[in-house]
Amino acid sequence: MLKSKSNIISIMLVFLLLIITVGCAQQPGDTDPGPEKPTLVLADAGWDSFEFHNEVVKLILENGYGYKTDIMSGSTPITLTGLIEGDIDIYTEAWTTNLGDEYREALDNKSIFELSVNFDDNAQGLYVPTYLIKGDPDRGIEAKAPDLKSINDLPKYWELFKDPEEPSKGRIYGAIPGWEVDKILSEKIITYGLDKYYSYFSPGSDPALAASMVEAYEAGEPWVGYYWEPTWIMGKLDMTLLTDEPYSDELWDDGYKCEFPAVPVTVCVNKETMENEPEVVEFLKNYKTSSKLTSEALAYMQDNEATPEDAAKYFLKEHEVIWVKWVPTEIAEKVKEVL
Repeated sequence: MLKSKSNIISIMLVFLLLIITVGCAQQPGDTDPGPEKPTLVLADAGWDSFEFHNEVVKLILENGYGYKTDIMSGSTPITLTGLIEGDIDIYTEAWTTNLGDEYREALDNKSIFELSVNFDDNAQGLYVPTYLIKGDPDRGIEAKAPDLKSINDLPKYWELFKDPEEPSKGRIYGAIPGWEVDKILSEKIITYGLDKYYSYFSPGSDPALAASMVEAYEAGEPWVGYYWEPTWIMGKLDMTLLTDEPYSDELWDDGYKCEFPAVPVTVCVNKETMENEPEVVEFLKNYKTSSKLTSEALAYMQDNEATPEDAAKYFLKEHEVIWVKWVPTEIAEKVKEVL
């Protein structure tokens, strides 16, 4: 009899222990967190604007949607291959016309998918400081070339840009040696007959080209040369892109007798992300900035010695009206809590 009671008490204790264990494991009102989300890998091909957009996307994915993220760095060809083969999930800044046939073939065979155009108002060509055209009363600078609007106006202003090494000509600062645009611009200058009035000066590197522009700008001196947008310089300095003939394939193929074509810069994902992460796809379909916004963020980095993550937080704080439209309200609120 005592043995039977002992068994009953043991069974009751085990049953009570099970109730307590289950109760501790999941309290009333708890929700099932569901399966763990995968780590999403973003490409980084090595330039500042790419890194900035990566950080914006990371902040939203991590704090809004609860994903973990990682970065895979490499050259443009390597990171594109990584996206195609599935090692990389997200490409936030694909300069489409620079990626060649491999990119188009991957789109055709559905190895990758374009979700949105991040920005398509980028530009490149010959720039001058705006104060040469409009003056700058605050700095006591008069307009020395008020009629300088187009590349075709450069011949009559060559003396303004006199080359210290060849004073009989002006100086045009060229593109970076080894870049395809350097070959294009060299031929373009000959096509336009500018080689009769200007020497085409090779800066040697991107930092050297940027330094020549900043040095001239801070001194209020004339400068004409190649640059592009978006960059921190275009977000920081007031520069004017000289106009050219509107782009057409016919003119471009005939000695580059027109403006550089704008490049659609897209946001892409690999096949697995497209199929398995619908909320991420929906977010990235709405992702759209501009060359101006990107340049502003890069200028913030330059002025404040800030990281791309700092610039992303700055962007999310300053331009809330833009990015909250990319995501559902509850996701936006989660992101705003961490800013």
